[in-house]
Amino acid sequence: MPELPEVETVVRGLREPLVGRRITAMWHNWQRAIHSPAPDEFAARVAGQVVRSIGRRGKYILIHLDHDTLVIHLKMSGRLYVAAADAGHEADRWVHVRFDLDQGWQLRFSDVRKFGRVYLTDDVSELLSHLGPEPLGGNFTIAGFRAGLQGRRLAIKARLLQQEFVAGLGNIYADEALFRAGIHPARPAGSLTDDEAARLHGTLRQALQTGIEHEGASINWYRKPDGDKGSSQNHFFVYGRAEQPCLRCGRNINKIRVAQRGTHFCPDCQPESSK
Repeated sequence: MPELPEVETVVRGLREPLVGRRITAMWHNWQRAIHSPAPDEFAARVAGQVVRSIGRRGKYILIHLDHDTLVIHLKMSGRLYVAAADAGHEADRWVHVRFDLDQGWQLRFSDVRKFGRVYLTDDVSELLSHLGPEPLGGNFTIAGFRAGLQGRRLAIKARLLQQEFVAGLGNIYADEALFRAGIHPARPAGSLTDDEAARLHGTLRQALQTGIEHEGASINWYRKPDGDKGSSQNHFFVYGRAEQPCLRCGRNINKIRVAQRGTHFCPDCQPESSK
């Protein structure tokens, strides 16, 4: 599933071709992709509105219109791109939602797995009220992060994946941040010392910033809006490197399951108990 760096890259790639365009119509062939409102109301409301800006909240893409916000969650395999109405694209066969734009352009939402969702709302804060702080924002403080770990028995990896705790973090960058911090992913969240929590707070930011700098990880379906791959996967310390030597100590990277997710770590660099 695209995580914060991938979604941020998509947002940045959509701004130039999309901001200032007027939506003229909406088409869909998979009703479950339209979360709310109902498709007929959705199509009627969105038509005629101009794209004013594009942003992100957690893993959600926010396309701000004149009166509403078009909210899109890519889920596992969603791809967004702008194309001329008469131009083909290799991902077109999986397009399930399309927004016709002025001057002969289209915003297409391609989704192989059909898990992606599209919303139209006049109150984004209500729709996304369940999300925790943005890990690259000013509200993501060390004190708040520590407080969110205290007394928690579940694994630190599992805690990091809870979107109400940290918005936008997922499997890939949680593994990378834990490695950078030298913390075993299965350790109880509440067992981290203040120093470890502060270190992890910093490495979360580092891992995400690195992901953005390399324009996301194209491991499965993720592509940038221009169709090119991101290159974050070429810079991972542990994720996807099971049985390969650790880049720091040389011991093989292990893979286990934590929170029902494949989890990568180095047994030497990330001991099971704090040192």
